[in-house]
Amino acid sequence: MSAVLASPAAKESEMDSVRALQHALYRAAKADPGRRFHSLWDKILRRDVLERAWEDVRRNGGAAGIDRVTVTDVEEYGVSRLLDEVTAALREGRWRPLPARRVFIPKPGSSERRPLSIPSVADRVVQAAVKIVLEPIFEADMLACSFGFRPRRATHDALQVLIDESWRGRRWVVETDIANCLDAWSYCFLSDCQGWNSACSGAGGSMRSPFRRPVRT
Repeated sequence: MSAVLASPAAKESEMDSVRALQHALYRAAKADPGRRFHSLWDKILRRDVLERAWEDVRRNGGAAGIDRVTVTDVEEYGVSRLLDEVTAALREGRWRPLPARRVFIPKPGSSERRPLSIPSVADRVVQAAVKIVLEPIFEADMLACSFGFRPRRATHDALQVLIDESWRGRRWVVETDIANCLDAWSYCFLSDCQGWNSACSGAGGSMRSPFRRPVRT
């Protein structure tokens, strides 16, 4: 069923099934912090998960990757057709991410420009599917004081904590940053970290591959 042509009721049903999966994974990880997850690959390949991943990519929009294929191009090509091809490639171990297209965008408050790597639309769908499955597992280990790049948390939530703490008498804020952390690498060294929750098992290759993708400028 094409995500473009799906009825609102069908889409809601798919989203509910994905949320149910995420809630189940979160509860399992929260109940047993030491649990090792070994059977996540089949969940990434679930059609409802891939449909949800496509919806996330479509909603975010964004530019085309190195292949110059846009979200609109995919809709014209056929969403179901693309998802069938992605599923087959993943299941057969043939999927390989394309090099990311590197562009430079203005850095706010500075004359410098920062690099931005744009994956292909198909690769973004795979990344989104992996995120859908892995995120609730890692969320279970997150601390309440962590706000960066987490679902349903934003900068204003962190700011509110600072305001609340200031009213409690706190007077110091310490900010740290790693300048140009990834500029010298073509892949994220964090993707090689061992000892992560073994949600990485099986799904780990697809999680790490996007961070090891070569970049073309």
